[in-house]
Amino acid sequence: MAGSEKTFSWHFETDRAALLVIDMQNDFVAEGGVMHVPKAAGIIPKLQELIACCRECGVPVIYTVQAFHPHYNLCPLEVKKFPHLEKEGMREGTWGIEIFPAIKPQEGDIIIKKRRFSAFYNTELELVLRDLKGINHIDTTIISGTVTNICCESTARDAFFRDFKVVFGSDVNAAVDENAHQATLNNIETAFGVVMDADTIMAALRA
Repeated sequence: MAGSEKTFSWHFETDRAALLVIDMQNDFVAEGGVMHVPKAAGIIPKLQELIACCRECGVPVIYTVQAFHPHYNLCPLEVKKFPHLEKEGMREGTWGIEIFPAIKPQEGDIIIKKRRFSAFYNTELELVLRDLKGINHIDTTIISGTVTNICCESTARDAFFRDFKVVFGSDVNAAVDENAHQATLNNIETAFGVVMDADTIMAALRA
């Protein structure tokens, strides 16, 4: 399937793709969540379709959750940047790190806990991708979730640096504001992957 004509031209195969659902947890998606992203709820209907399509096509669905150490001593700089976190959110074992119910994982899906913005940093994500369907069989990451310009973009960049093709869903990622969202789409399209809406991704997976 053809990718972006601006920078990349590549094909991705359904059998070699994996869907990453980044941090669609209560603390980001639910009203009252400590880091609530209002636009995150708006991507759920299309994300539900994409997740269902991936399951139908045999594409692995991998969720990530941001889960801080109970005493926050493993993320000192992030807590300084967002001081309210230390009082309220994203601690292991709390409601806030549970996947939002409307897109909850099913049997066979994978959940990766992470401590930093990128889902690759000091997690088992790369090992899972490298070995899930046989050594180095998966070569494409489909990126969805929140926050577009923070955890989703960080993960997309790290995927590209590890030689995974990046397909970034324009309407299945959510940011706090549209300018930040569009800036990330421009960054991905320019240097790190291809940007497609969910309908285009699903059509490609089913082709």
